[in-house]
Amino acid sequence: MRKSARYTTLAAAGLLALSSLTACANDAASTASAGSGSKGDGKGTKVKIMVGGLDKVIYLPAMLTQRLGYFDAEGLDVELLSEPAGVQAETALVSGQVQGAVGFYDHTLDLQTKGKAVESVVQFSQAPGEVEIVSNKAAGDISSPKDFKGKKLGITSLGSSTDFLTKYLAVKNGVKINEFSPVAVGAGPTFIAALQQGSIDAGMTTDPTVANVLDKKLGKILLDMRTPEGSQKAFGGPYPSSSLYMQTDWVNSHKDTVQKLANAFVKTLKWMSTHGADEIAAKMPADYSQGDKALYAEAIKSSLPMFTKDGVMPADGPETVEKVLKAFNPSIKNTKVDLSKTFTTEFVEKAAK
Repeated sequence: MRKSARYTTLAAAGLLALSSLTACANDAASTASAGSGSKGDGKGTKVKIMVGGLDKVIYLPAMLTQRLGYFDAEGLDVELLSEPAGVQAETALVSGQVQGAVGFYDHTLDLQTKGKAVESVVQFSQAPGEVEIVSNKAAGDISSPKDFKGKKLGITSLGSSTDFLTKYLAVKNGVKINEFSPVAVGAGPTFIAALQQGSIDAGMTTDPTVANVLDKKLGKILLDMRTPEGSQKAFGGPYPSSSLYMQTDWVNSHKDTVQKLANAFVKTLKWMSTHGADEIAAKMPADYSQGDKALYAEAIKSSLPMFTKDGVMPADGPETVEKVLKAFNPSIKNTKVDLSKTFTTEFVEKAAK
């Protein structure tokens, strides 16, 4: 769908700029692993998890679990890695580079149509946590997704969940997917630069990018999908998004390890439900706040409603995701997806006990 070379160039530039952020995130992960709990000496069961952006608030439970020492408490030596977009985390999982991925649940449905058995084992959220932001310059021309036609819309990368959701919002509102231009701009500074420079008219992103855009007064919110209510309005039901998903064969052959991971993540989700945004922000690596602790805490506060308290898949969530994907994805529309194989509650239910 790339209409011109400049979009490709922008995408490449975005990924290049994000590489430094990824390096910082990976450094933070290594530091946290060495400094949290009593077993951070590498003697626990080794697990590699790729996250679609460690510093994104939607994936906050990954690093927070590390910082709280819950992996160590379960006897796990977890290495958290980071990629700019969820689709890249998916690729790392399927290729066998890592044992788990933290990304959007919708990838499990997409992968099933491609013959890959992958399932969510801990469901972090019940809403996308995404926000569609319109630049100040384009605000007069875009008042709803009905106005997406002919516009340049920012996404993290092609095949990412922001790509999926943008296509759904367009199709739902009468705009064909070939009538707008998706532009891969990543998140954070590259998204903000694209919005500021007019490389995109609007775009889908998450906190803390949302908080920074609003703080700099570079755009306004068109659709807020950070809450169950926002998800209901945009998609007609809960939209389970960020999760820990793994290859089904690996889950079945490493149940003890998966249970320990579920125990750790469920502890974190419960901890988050009883602590404020300031307390959560204080546990995260210092560089995640980008020099503004108050703004970072505000970003967390805005996204907290999206998270589950127990890691359980929300009722009717898989059906909502399937409906969304079928609206624009021919491979899913023309294939019967077995939703029961895209997630399991076995481990989180045991963790709750």
